[in-house]
Amino acid sequence: MRVAIIPARGGSKRIPRKNIKFFAGLPIIAHSIKAAQESGLFDRIVVTTDDEEIAEVARSFGAEVPFIRPKELSDDHTATIPVIAHAIQTLQNDSVIDYACCIYATAPFIRSEDILDAYNTLITHNKQYTFPVTTFPFPIQRAVMRDEQGNIAMFYPEHFATRSQDLEEAYHDVGQFYWGTSEAWLSGKPIFSDAATTIVLPRHLVQDIDTLEDWMRAELMYKVLQEL
Repeated sequence: MRVAIIPARGGSKRIPRKNIKFFAGLPIIAHSIKAAQESGLFDRIVVTTDDEEIAEVARSFGAEVPFIRPKELSDDHTATIPVIAHAIQTLQNDSVIDYACCIYATAPFIRSEDILDAYNTLITHNKQYTFPVTTFPFPIQRAVMRDEQGNIAMFYPEHFATRSQDLEEAYHDVGQFYWGTSEAWLSGKPIFSDAATTIVLPRHLVQDIDTLEDWMRAELMYKVLQEL
């Protein structure tokens, strides 16, 4: 059985009520639920939350909320893997789960075709995890650090004179979703390891949303994409 598990706790601080704040006419979590539904891959689409309002919104868009997440897995410091592992353990009281896809609630650029592509990659490469990455827009080898006085120093001074086209391209996690085998989630296997493979997304489909500035940028990007 394949399940989508969407973590959505109620205590977001930098953007209050972030997981159900309206984005492009819908509570932002609805975009994640709809992409999971449209992929046609999942036997169950489950939201794990500690918040009844979030649970009600999730149910209204067709997701299940079969349990309320315990408080010890709902604070600012709880990592993703224990939350997904708890959901799998709880859901497996009903049936055996083979694969689980963690889909973040604040991922409005998520596409069903990318979820499908990543799943096929997971199976083809016989890995324990698969997730999307994208390229950095600027060579990370030319990055600088800045102190309180405004002084700078290069992280990699040996590349001061290296042409940008000669530097190796670098990638970062998109932060939309992670496919994994049930065994990998339950064992706490690190995602950033040789247990994982990746798919590559274009940068115009990627925007992390942690601050209000991120949110405004994401809304502008989304609007432009809808007009193309």
